[in-house]
Amino acid sequence: MMKRVEACQAQGGFSLVEMAAVLAIVALLLGGLLPAISAQIEQQRRNETRKYMDEVRDALLGYAIANKRLPCPDTNNDGTAEAVCTSVASQAGFLPYKDLGVTDKDAYGNVLVYAVTKAFADSATYFTLSTAGTMRICTTAACTANLTNNAAAVIISRGANWANTPSADEAENTDGDTDFVSHDFVQGGFDDMVVWLSPNTVFSRMVMAGQLP
Repeated sequence: MMKRVEACQAQGGFSLVEMAAVLAIVALLLGGLLPAISAQIEQQRRNETRKYMDEVRDALLGYAIANKRLPCPDTNNDGTAEAVCTSVASQAGFLPYKDLGVTDKDAYGNVLVYAVTKAFADSATYFTLSTAGTMRICTTAACTANLTNNAAAVIISRGANWANTPSADEAENTDGDTDFVSHDFVQGGFDDMVVWLSPNTVFSRMVMAGQLP
């Protein structure tokens, strides 16, 4: 009787070789699925961030209509715009999300970078239909090719890898000057998302609202 039980147990169990084979197969399956899952998660975050940035863009236009100017950046990380931004150094900082009435972070958990042409944020003179933007959006850090030379304002999401050593193109988006870089997403590389306001867009909204000319 004892021999029969032992025989049944031997026949019903798994050997170490069989267990190792099963684990190897599971590992291969997971290894093939993880990159696809990771790519889907990344795309979802980019889609959510793009939607958020569109909301911020509309909020900036609403602020301009209500205040006859765009807000200055937040340079002390309190979520509110500085009173003045007449120097080049104070034209770039972070999004004043409290003043705009939007949530504070993108899908990556970061506050957006925000920069503005000082003439569009000047509360002393206000801008007119002849005011020109000074923000450049380039395709590389060298700025040999530009998407625009006269953006009124720029908002930037630094994506997932902003805490790592940035590429030259990504570094250009956080160095505090008036040049920025926007180009296609690069897996494991450039993942910044850049949206800008052209003067014509601002002017048209202001005219429609009766705030200009």
